[in-house]
Formats: sequence, structure tokens, C-alpha cells
Amino acid sequence: MSLDTTRTESRRERLTAHEALQRLEHERASRLTQLQAIGQAGPDAEEQVMSAQKATVRRVLTEIEAAFQRVQDGSYGTCRTCAKPIPVERLEILPYTPFCVPCQRNTA
Repeated sequence: MSLDTTRTESRRERLTAHEALQRLEHERASRLTQLQAIGQAGPDAEEQVMSAQKATVRRVLTEIEAAFQRVQDGSYGTCRTCAKPIPVERLEILPYTPFCVPCQRNTA
């Protein structure tokens, strides 16, 4: 048995609510810091680029807030499309995602 097999087999299938909230708090703080930095960029920054970055950060913040709601209502970690559990590895990388990888590909 390889180390990879042992790690995969012992891996939990879901994040706890506390772990999810910690990851979401970190993501929210990062995005708010990005918005603040964009706001302080000053007149030398290219307005179109800054506008696009702000829009992206605001969209992600909206997704993060929706994930907080899913933690509260118990649906966090379940794909909104197929209702299957989202793999914990995906939630560790993208804690605010509402979709498993196959369903995300279908919505793109």
C-alpha cells in the first residue's frame, strides 16, 4: 500500500462547519484586502483593468457570502446541480464553490 493510498483512504469526505467557516473567513478577508488595495491604487492605474478586478472581487465576495448561508442551512458541501457531495479536496481549494467539478464544467 502506498502513502498516497493511505492518505486518500483516511481522508474525511466532508469539511466540518468550523473548517468551512475558517476557510470562508480567510477567502472573504483576502477579497476585502484586494478591494482595498484596488481602491488605493490611485489615478495611475488603468481604469478598465481596475474596474474588471473590482467586479471579479465583488462577484467572489457574493459567492463567499452565499457559501456562509449554505453552512448555516446545512447544504454546504453538496453540489447545487446534482446534489452529490463536493469532494473535500475541492472545498479546500475553493471553499465557496457550490458545484462539483463535472457540474461546474457544464455551467461554464
